[in-house]
This record gives sequence, C-alpha cells and structure tokens, in this order.
Amino acid sequence: MSLTIKTVTSKNDLKKFILFPHALYRDNPFWAPNLFSEDKKLIAPGRHPFHEHAEVCLFLAEDTGRVVGRISAHINHNHNRFHQDRVGFFGFFECIDSGEVAQSLLNKAADYVRSKGMDTLRGPMNFSTNESCGLLVNSFDETPYFMMPYNFPYYERLLGDAGFQKSKDLLCYGLDTETYQFERLGKVAERIQKRSRIALREVDFYRLEEEVEILKTIYNSAWEKNWGFVPMTDAEFTFMAHEMKAIVDKRLLYIALYKDKPAGFILCLPDINIVLKHLKGRLFPFGIFKALYWKRKINRIRIITMGVIRECRGLGIDIILYNQIANLSPSIGYPSGELGWVLEDNEPMNRAAKLMGAKFSKRYRIYDRKLVT
Repeated sequence: MSLTIKTVTSKNDLKKFILFPHALYRDNPFWAPNLFSEDKKLIAPGRHPFHEHAEVCLFLAEDTGRVVGRISAHINHNHNRFHQDRVGFFGFFECIDSGEVAQSLLNKAADYVRSKGMDTLRGPMNFSTNESCGLLVNSFDETPYFMMPYNFPYYERLLGDAGFQKSKDLLCYGLDTETYQFERLGKVAERIQKRSRIALREVDFYRLEEEVEILKTIYNSAWEKNWGFVPMTDAEFTFMAHEMKAIVDKRLLYIALYKDKPAGFILCLPDINIVLKHLKGRLFPFGIFKALYWKRKINRIRIITMGVIRECRGLGIDIILYNQIANLSPSIGYPSGELGWVLEDNEPMNRAAKLMGAKFSKRYRIYDRKLVT
C-alpha cells in the first residue's frame, strides 16, 4: 500500500470526501446515504452555523490516488467553554478494513487537535451531540433510523486497535403497537392530567419563529446537565428547525404546558431513511419521483427528542407526551418507531422506556483517546 493522508483543500477534495461512503457501502443493503447536497451543507465551511464557533479540518486517505478512508478533526469551542475541558473531536470516519489506514487517519486527527491545545480526542461526532454521533456496535443487519449512523462491524476493532476506549454508550429502544403498554400508560397519563394543570398543544407552523424560540429555550434547559451536551446557538437552532420543516409531520410535534406556560416538548420525525436508501444521494433530476413513491412507504418514526425544563421534572409531563404520540402515530400510518438515543446512565429515561414496553434495539458508542501533550 502506498498510503498518503492529505488535507481537504479543494472542491474536488471535498467531493471525494462526500462521495467516498457511497463507494464503501455500495453493496450494503442497510446503509442509507444522505443527500449529497445536505452533506455539503453540513461539512463545507461557512454553510452550517456550527462552523461559526468551531475549527474543522478534513482529511482523506489515498492509496495510489484511490480514496480508502476519510475523517474530520474539529475543535468545538462552545463545548470546551461549556464543559470547561480540552476535548477535540473526530467525525465522518469511514475506512476500508485496514488498521494502517485507520490508525493513520486517527493519528492525523489526534495531531490536529493536539496542536490546538487539546488533551483528548473523542468521537465519532458529526459534528456534535446535536447532530449525528456514535459508532454502531450491534444490529448491523438493520437500516438505522434517520440521523443515526451506520458502519461496518470492523470499525469497533479499528478504533480499539488505535488506542480508543469507551467513553459513553447511547441506547435506542424499539416501540410498536404490540409492545407498547397502551392501557397501563394511558391510565397513568389520564391520572396525571386530572390532578395537574398540564395540557398539550401542537406547534403552530404559522408562527414558526416564535415557536422555534420556545422550543430552543426548552431544549437548552432540558438537556443542560446531560453528558456531552452543548447548548445550541440561536443560529444553529433556527437552521435545524428550517431544515426539519421539510420532513416533519406536524401531527408529531407537541409542546406541553404547565400552568399555561411551555414546560416541555416532543419531536418525532418520519423515518425518511426509507426514502434515502433509494435515492443514492441525489434528489434531482429523477430522484424526486423515487422520493414521492417511497415516501408513501414510510411506516415508522424516530422519537428524536423529548425534553422537560428542570423546574417541571417529576410532574409526569414525559409520560403524557409519550402517551400522546403512542396513541396517535398508529392511526396516521406509523405503527412502529424508535426512541433514542438515550445515555446509558440516564436512569429516568431508560426506566421510562422500559415502562412503556420499549425493547432495547441498538447501541452506539462514543470513544476517547487521551493525548500526550
């Protein structure tokens, strides 16, 4: 192998970076590729608001001109300010089954973040916990849900051989009409609503800017103590909201009110990976017809986030929100779904998932490697 690691500096390099996974997973029936345009929007400097508070460097591994791997190295300054640490990150890691290629890429990422004063390299993060993160370590014979990663089983070995150790596991749970405890949870939710002043309302898309501000406030309050969490900036949250507007089913987004004030929300998304699997990265010119066809086949959702502000935890708002979605979604064409991800040590959330009858389905892992400075 004549291996070289090069920094992405040109439009052609960026194109190679984005296209490489399509070649790597070409024969894999479970991988669901993002649209090229969406990948470029996230990765290319200046497009996504993440870049406003971060430094990002992309690397390609080539063997005699053929791309055999890729990785990003990035410093999320908001993360380090919020957590008071010196952690650098790697993401968008894709690699052939080669220890030489993997270690060369990971060492390059380590050198980059070390040069910026970091003492730990953590990942995979694409780019943070607010986007897609984690390495899949089980259930390789299933298509992941939207915004959840997929990778080959050998990736776990490559990271272990490169000196990475588990930092945190992220858990997902499967739900369907056969396992969900409709009667039991329904009675609990009914009792909670009777004895409290909790109400639900749909998000008003005609007042989207105002609603986005409410959702952002709840989100940043609800998650602030979670491991790895970084509050979203106004620009990031607005960007995410407008991106999701194109795919969200308005019937699956609710705000919970306590004493007439916003106290929590739940966001579920139709699993558009069912569509993306068939588009091969392109919506135009002919992918649009495939999208229209496969969109009708979407029959599952991802409960992507549920949060309750700190002052209102313990009131049962989470049970009311979950019960609303569980009762509604089968009637509008979504009889199954996935709850996640949930931190492995978030006992209240893991307990709530089991209480609902959800079954553990997937495990994603975040790794750390300490750096010698």
